[in-house]
Formats: sequence, structure tokens, C-alpha cells
Amino acid sequence: MENILPADEHAFPRSRYESGGSTFWIGFANKEKRLFVTLNSTKDSVYNRLDGKESLFGGEKVKICPLSHENAVIIREAFPFTAPVSHKGRAVSMGLGDRLGLASPGHIDLIRNYDVFPVLAQQSIRELNLTGRTFGDVLDSATWAVFQEGYMSGFGADGDHVKTAAEVNMALDSGFTMITLDCSEHIRSDIPSLDEDAVSGLYDGLPAEDRERWEAEYINKTIRLADGTEIFFSKASLERDALIYGGAIEHAERVYRECIVTCGRNVDFELSVDETPTETLPESHYFVANELYRRGIVLTCLAPRFAGEFQKGIDFKGDTGAFEKGFVAHVNIARHFGYKISVHSGSDKFSVFPLVGKHSKGKFHLKTAGTNWLEALRVIAVKDAPFFRRLLTFSLQNLPEAKRYYHTTENTGNIPPADSLTDAELPGLLNQPDARQVLHICYGLILLKGRDSEDKESFRERIYKCLCENERAYRETLRAHIGLHLSKLGLEPVKGGEV
Repeated sequence: MENILPADEHAFPRSRYESGGSTFWIGFANKEKRLFVTLNSTKDSVYNRLDGKESLFGGEKVKICPLSHENAVIIREAFPFTAPVSHKGRAVSMGLGDRLGLASPGHIDLIRNYDVFPVLAQQSIRELNLTGRTFGDVLDSATWAVFQEGYMSGFGADGDHVKTAAEVNMALDSGFTMITLDCSEHIRSDIPSLDEDAVSGLYDGLPAEDRERWEAEYINKTIRLADGTEIFFSKASLERDALIYGGAIEHAERVYRECIVTCGRNVDFELSVDETPTETLPESHYFVANELYRRGIVLTCLAPRFAGEFQKGIDFKGDTGAFEKGFVAHVNIARHFGYKISVHSGSDKFSVFPLVGKHSKGKFHLKTAGTNWLEALRVIAVKDAPFFRRLLTFSLQNLPEAKRYYHTTENTGNIPPADSLTDAELPGLLNQPDARQVLHICYGLILLKGRDSEDKESFRERIYKCLCENERAYRETLRAHIGLHLSKLGLEPVKGGEV
């Protein structure tokens, strides 16, 4: 046993717990976060199971443990509040994608004061591939943040935009409690451009049994919902909906029965039909939801493709009136079937947030992700201006490759050269839509490939070093930025906090 003291006496006060005869807290050793555990009882199995190095701290035997995956698994068992749960029954939930695994303390610092269920672990396969992380990494980061911040009100873990049963099972096997099934590869985006004769010809090729049931249930029927919303199906609209969404419905049912029903725990199942160029019409939404409902598929959320454009990291683009009209209908359909409407690419859509808050009547799910990465870059712009300049230059040079993964409409001519700006002007680029889009979609290239002759370390290493050294600044930046989201949505802090 060595007499090794933490290099920094700072410990996170909310992370102190008594359990099983031991005391647990998170602090720093050699400038890195560690889990400290004192052995107050020889019967404490948690102490013995944790991987770490025994030391003397203040005359007391302490095990100093890395914040590793193996230790996170043990902590989730010993402290159930550090494991994710379903958000069924929670009116407002918010996905807070954390691509670096460093944002959750700031998110918790804000969310604990609101009646909002946070989905702290939210990542798509695309994001995992572009950041070099795994579902396990994402969940572990959330677990350690929840432990550090003493947050006991519950959080979720979303396998976001997974497309196959294998991907769904990968998330579930990692302990995730929410699945967002992306059905875009099973939605026929070619149908809206076909004329009625072509559509009818394709429709006639579908199984007669299905066509007979659909036609009896939908054609020339006006469906009136409790709030007064009317959904009408003509023969032409039914044929198009059956062709566009029939494959997605079949795929959703297969995945639900093979993966969700059999996983043995309460899982939030969200259906995403938003990753297409075609707006989801109200009758299309109703058709999909009703077909799933009659098959016994229980949805927690559904994400339609709304009117207008929900591009990454910038405000809504389009006619807010058209968005509002469609959103009202979508919310009413969701309410009719008993699930929440889900707004994807919800980062920074400030011009429509008031409409979401108003018409959802306080029941919705909103996803953010890239905006948290951009706020990390804001901190870097303030704390390490020369490095931020290199990140911007690198992003502009590699933009064509990044656009293989994301649809954006930036005009790089509106972005001034990094060297033409003073250090004080650099953070302002994070308020400029074109720069935001470029920096947003280049995160993967920055993290996996970024390195230049001026740096002995990779961009990734320097980013983590800067943000870890400036955790308080990142926390405060996230509080302000995500707090603006909540304010625009019409959400107010709860008296006393910690719902």
C-alpha cells in the first residue's frame, strides 16, 4: 500500500455517498477524476469488487479507482440511480446528445431545476462511428456524471437513429433504455414524384388481403379526433401512404417483436420517419400510427418529418405558419394514440420553440446533440484561440468529406478567415449560422483525423485537455445555451428544483 495523496484536494460535494459500510466520492488524483472509496467495513463487497489502487489518504485506507467501464458497471448495480430508466409517464423529455462524454455535468446542473426528464446518453451509430466511441462509452460517461452530480431523479439512454435489429440489440445489450428506430431505408421517397396511374399500378401489386382491409377502413372516411382534428383519406392518398410507409411499418413490427418485446425490461420505443425529403402529412402520420397500434406496438414517441427544414445547429428554415399548422395536427394525432410527439434536430430551433411549447400542451420529446459540441468549441475559442483557429481552418478544408454524412446549406463565403479575426472576435463565429454548420458537421473528422504539424498531440487530445481543464466554463456555457432552449419552449424552473 502506497501513501499517495490526490494532487488536488477538490472533491465534488454532491458525489459523496454512504453505502454498504463504505464512503464513496469523486475527486481528483494526479489531475484526473477518480472514484475514491473508504473501507469502513470488511463486509463491503463493492469496495472489494472495484478495480483500483489502495492508498493512504488522511491516515485512512482508500481505494482510488479509475472511471472505467468495469467500475461503471459495478456502480450502476450498487447505486441504481446511476443506471438509465424509461421516461414513460414523464410529460417532457429532452435528448441531450453528448458526443465527447463531457457535457452531462452541465446538463444536469440545469435540468435538475426543471420538470424535464433528461436523456443524457443519446448517440446514433453515425455519431459513434464519427467519434470512435461505443454505446458502452456513452452510457458510462452519463453514469459517472450522474454519480458526480448526485442526480437521483432519473435519466435515459437512447440508441438514436438505429436502423437494424443488430444495431438495436447492440444498444439494448449495452443497457440502453430507449430505442429510436430510423425507418428511412424502408420509406419509399420515390412515390411522391410518381403520377396517380403509376402509383395505382404499384399499389395493385400489394397483397390483396392488405388492400381490402385498408380500403374498407380508410377510403373516403373522415376520422374525427377528440380535439376536433379531422383526417380524411381519398383513394389516392391511401395508395400513396401504403406504398411510402408500408415497408417501414413492417420493419418496425419486426424489430419491436424481435428486440423490444424480448429484452426483458421497460424500453421506450420511438419511431423516426423524419429522415426523408418528404414531409409527413397528417393523414400519413395517422396511417402509420394506426397500423402500428392495431399490431399491438406501443410507442413512447414518434418523430414526423415536419414542414420546413430542421438543419443541424441552426434555427428553423421555412414558413413557421406551415410548420405550426402541421405541428398542431401531428400533436393531436400523437395524443389520440397516447404517445409524445418527438422533434428531431431540435438544437437551436428558437423561432419554432414557442409553437412547440404552446401546441404540445407540455407533452413532447426534443432532441439536441450537435449544439453541445458547438458550445464546447465556444469554450475552446475563449480559452485557446490559436487552437480554435486551426479547428476552423481544418473544418473548411475538409468540409466536402463531412457533407457526405450531413445535409447542410452553409455559404462558406460568409465565414471570415480565422487569421483575420482577433481573439475576442472568435467566439462570435459560434453565433454565425454558416460557421456553426461547418464546425458542427466536421466533428468526426476533427476527432478522428485532426492533427497538424504545429501539434505533437492530436486535435482530440487537445480538445479533451482544454475542456477538462475548463469544466466549470463548459458547465456554465451549457447552462446558458440549453437554458435558452427551455425558456423558448415556455418551460420554467420548478421551485426547489430536483423534480
